[in-house]
Amino acid sequence: MPSSFADACTRHPERVLVAHPFSPPHLVPLAELVAAPTTSAETMMRAEEVFRAVGKRTIRVQKEFPGHIVNRLQAALWREAYHLVDIGAVSVADLDLAIANGPGLRWALAGPFATQHLSGGGQGIGHILEHLGPPMVQWWDDLGHPQLSDELIAKIVAGVDAELADRDETDLLRRRDAALVELLHLKDRADVD
Repeated sequence: MPSSFADACTRHPERVLVAHPFSPPHLVPLAELVAAPTTSAETMMRAEEVFRAVGKRTIRVQKEFPGHIVNRLQAALWREAYHLVDIGAVSVADLDLAIANGPGLRWALAGPFATQHLSGGGQGIGHILEHLGPPMVQWWDDLGHPQLSDELIAKIVAGVDAELADRDETDLLRRRDAALVELLHLKDRADVD
């Protein structure tokens, strides 16, 4: 977090910010920009220009906290994924299959709010929240709180090992990255975000 080191930058504290890219950073276009309390608006605009010039898309994190935005969203999904595997509700492989072939596809093309809105059958997100909001709140109240115990770690590792047992991980990574590049080109051609 920039506030933890901004005070040490006495010469130009208005130039302090954190730029948080995602892995693999040479392919994934998103970078989160986090200003320190002393960061100038000019510095933020210049950082956005620089990142756009190298093909990145930026968001401004408007409140500083651990994990920024996207890591916290990933952590929320992982928390429930780990919980569901821990209680035996689903295997590691089936959970990966479910996300990669379900909401992950839609989320690659539109964010969670736009996806909900588009699911509203012409009535938009207001209809979705009216119709599915109450059960969603019940699901939130029922989400798991897994502990990252040695047993759960072993279960997750064994599940991933079983899922990828017959696959060459170097080849899988290469094919994943190639597909990611194709997806980015497709999003650009289709003008979806």
